[in-house]
Amino acid sequence: MSSDQPPAVARRGTNLDRVGGFNDTVVLDAIRRADQRLSRVEIAAATGLSGQAISNITRRLLDAGLVREAGRQKGTGLGKPRTLLELEPTGQYAVGVHLDPAVVTTVMLDLTGQVVVRDRTETPASDDPGVLIAGIAATVERVISEAGAPRERVVGVGIAAPGPIDVERGVVIDPPNLSGWHLVPLRDALRERTGLPVLLDKDVTAAASAEKWAGGPNGRGSFVFFYLGTGVGAGLVIGDEVVRGSSSNVGEIGHVIVDPDGPLCYCGRHGCVGETSQPRYLVQQAVRAGVLAQGIDLDDRHAVDLAFAELCRQAAGPGTARELIAALAGRIAKVVEDIANLLDLERVVFGGPHWDQLAPFFDEVVRAALEERFLVRSVHPFVVTGTALGADVGAVGAASLVLDHTFSPNPSVLLLGPAESAPSVVVGSAER
Repeated sequence: MSSDQPPAVARRGTNLDRVGGFNDTVVLDAIRRADQRLSRVEIAAATGLSGQAISNITRRLLDAGLVREAGRQKGTGLGKPRTLLELEPTGQYAVGVHLDPAVVTTVMLDLTGQVVVRDRTETPASDDPGVLIAGIAATVERVISEAGAPRERVVGVGIAAPGPIDVERGVVIDPPNLSGWHLVPLRDALRERTGLPVLLDKDVTAAASAEKWAGGPNGRGSFVFFYLGTGVGAGLVIGDEVVRGSSSNVGEIGHVIVDPDGPLCYCGRHGCVGETSQPRYLVQQAVRAGVLAQGIDLDDRHAVDLAFAELCRQAAGPGTARELIAALAGRIAKVVEDIANLLDLERVVFGGPHWDQLAPFFDEVVRAALEERFLVRSVHPFVVTGTALGADVGAVGAASLVLDHTFSPNPSVLLLGPAESAPSVVVGSAER
């Protein structure tokens, strides 16, 4: 971790017996957040709990298989070396699914947030939500099997979906790039098929959460996660806290106008950044400019993705292809500039299914634009970077939100489903 990054803030516990469950999560969270293994004495200092409370709690966590002893601290001449503690990776697992209109990514994370198994498949062309949900359920089962994880230690499935969503009901409402999806009860449908608790969250929020949870220095402080996929979106982290909005639908930036003379959007206006950032639109531009051959079926997602990849390949050299991608980067930079200036952010983190293809062209264009137009650049710089988590970031975010159940003093805030479906908290008990 960079030395100029602020340390994560540890939660403080209380020595009252009646909140023992809360204190267990505080201790577990302190161990997770630490940059190195901690002794019981250091955990007590970080959490404000008494030595006796720490002793009791760590014994329960060891019995539950959530932490493990990891050697001893080097002697300081002040007594016998202290035993160090760390998370037990196999203590719990979570599955994360990222649903993009072009690709479905599924991962299994262990308790430390490491990817154990990953799977990427094309999103079925069928408009029937049931076909896609059945495919996701089958993939979840396959990933669990491949990981060899005891099913009782799989605490749930997180699914990151394009918005808008109704978090309370676990419903995907009307995502613009998934035709045929209207008020789809995705959370409950997937729970019924897998028998596991399910969390539904917005894709950009999950991605921002993943960067905060596992992105290292990129995930500290205040930043916007700019999602580049079939659509675009923005996840926000302000002061180390994920911003969700009043209905958990923050980040709908697709209708910011970046080109008044641009194409007509389904919203009825021209030049929305979401419309002008779609691979379909860029491929159409490239065909008209003679960069790509005529005859590409713009309604065939697979054909469009192949053509978009070819466009990005050609953009590596000078010419019209590069100009088209540079223009895209300029439109995105305008939106990032507005968000950064409005919220006084420290960085933009780019990611999503198309980031790897676009990364070589974005850095220079976006950085130059922000260096010129970021209004408080004389106070602090604005950093342009890519996700540290690769193409899995949305799925990792969905799974990490499930794992946060383990570290949260109030697991119900994760809305894993109706109360009867929420998993029992393992902390403080040896039962699994």
